[in-house]
Order: sequence, then C-alpha cells, then structure tokens
Amino acid sequence: MDSLKLLALDTEDLSVVSAHLQDAVFKTDGLSYDPRHGVFSVIVNRFVWEKAVGRGKAFERRRAVVAFKRVNTVRSLGIDRKDQDAVFSLLAVNFSRKGEGPDGTLELVLSGSASIALDVECVEVQLADTGGAWETSLKPRHPAV
Repeated sequence: MDSLKLLALDTEDLSVVSAHLQDAVFKTDGLSYDPRHGVFSVIVNRFVWEKAVGRGKAFERRRAVVAFKRVNTVRSLGIDRKDQDAVFSLLAVNFSRKGEGPDGTLELVLSGSASIALDVECVEVQLADTGGAWETSLKPRHPAV
C-alpha cells in the first residue's frame, strides 16, 4: 500500500498538505478537539488527487486523519455539531499570521460557506492515510472562476 504521510511546519509545507486534502469529505462526528494536549483532528475520506491524472473512469478515495497541533482555541461557522449526518467537503487549509511570531490562525475552508478557525502557536499539521483505498467514479469538479 502506498500510504501518504505528510508533516507541515510552515506555510509552504501547509500548501502541499492543503492540496492533498482538497475535496476530502467528512462528517461532524469525525471532528475532535483535545484542549489538554492542544490537538484538533479530523477523520476524512480524501480524494487521491496524486493518482487522478490520466485515469479513466475510476478514481480513488482513502481514509485519512489530519491532526492540527499546538491549538489554543477552535471556532466554527456553519457547523451544527448536533447534526451527525452533515457532510462537509474540505476545500483548502489556509494560515494567517497574527504578527511577527509564528502564531496565527489556521482556517479550514469548507463547502457551503462553512469554516473552522484554529488559533495556533505555530503551523504543525500531520496528514496520514489510515486505511486502504476504494474506487469511486466521481471526480470532484469546481466551477471556473
């Protein structure tokens, strides 16, 4: 199995992780925050973009976990944690620095104008595939801007 494991420690690394997470889908029950250890995690089914080029009708998705570390606070917009059946698509992960230091806000941009904001001490994000791949005939599409 060719599992993906990535670590982001700066904005350049984060752009790579964000690209691999584009169009990952998850339910609200896949969200978890451990304030004691400062870790926010999301269990996702990510679209395997790295294998999508030149493919026929079959594409892949893989189960993965993304962990955001050194998280101080979590805020969300457009997410009802009580609705366990709600499905979101992760479009991008962005970082906004607060000042001169490494601290700032990581924003998970989601479908349906929803978002999750994580106030962090610095960028420290891990992405790891946790299971095998399965076939899907659906390739995510985005409207031209």
